[in-house]
Amino acid sequence: MKYCFTHTDGHGKILLHKHEHDFRQQFYEQKKGFTFHTIAWNTGASQLIYIDEVAYLFEAAAVLPIMFNQSFRFERPEDIVAWQFNREFYCIVNHDAEVGCVGFIFFGPSPTMFIKLEPADTAIYENLLSVFEEEFASEEDIKGEMLRMLLVQLIIKTTRLAKKQYLGNPEPAEDKFNLIRQFNLQVEIHFREQHQVQFYAGLLNKSPKTISNYFALYSRKSPLQFIHDRIIMEARRLFYYTEKSVKEIAEELGFEEISHFSKFFKKYTAQSPSQLRSRVSGRDPGKIYQ
Repeated sequence: MKYCFTHTDGHGKILLHKHEHDFRQQFYEQKKGFTFHTIAWNTGASQLIYIDEVAYLFEAAAVLPIMFNQSFRFERPEDIVAWQFNREFYCIVNHDAEVGCVGFIFFGPSPTMFIKLEPADTAIYENLLSVFEEEFASEEDIKGEMLRMLLVQLIIKTTRLAKKQYLGNPEPAEDKFNLIRQFNLQVEIHFREQHQVQFYAGLLNKSPKTISNYFALYSRKSPLQFIHDRIIMEARRLFYYTEKSVKEIAEELGFEEISHFSKFFKKYTAQSPSQLRSRVSGRDPGKIYQ
């Protein structure tokens, strides 16, 4: 079943997908303006999820935040409950003081942040789902605001559980943790042009050493690793879902010399850009591949 609410302006949208057999998101949809963040909940047994053509194990009773620019499909989509919303309905960047998720569960350090639910957490998500369904069925004038309030609760709960699971402490030193989140967000904004830690440290009025020290506290990656991983992630997407040449992709990602990009790509993926391009050539971006 699919629920949908659209603001009177026609732009802000929130969707609820409940056990749909064809639920997925493909890269080509972004060209049509389908840019929705997703919070997916696996209500069934463990299954595979394919994100940007990479397979991951999506365990039972787990939640996964998925970025608007990630393609995904599920082994058993009928076991998935998912909330989707666009920035016109709720902008997580503008409302970061409210939910504190930017640069962590969204625009964060990993393309996948699987969040395991304990039985008490599952009960909370089940209750939220029930209230969401009631509000989607409502005809009241405040329906949009009620759905927004429920979405905020969902994001806050998911973020708190992620902090506990991934940081080992639900209440990290907020100033240091927030700086890392801001670093991650700035990388998302500028990674196509800026590849050095020094640039981002300057934006945050900190030294590169300070940034590195903070990352050592709350991240499994160094700041430079995070930048490089984001570049590689985007390069893979462009190879898989577009017909752009290696030269065009290198230029789009801020490399003046194609040879520099090729060495960089091979160092992190163990294959050259031309090898990957050859492997995926002829693929249809709209087709589901196993």
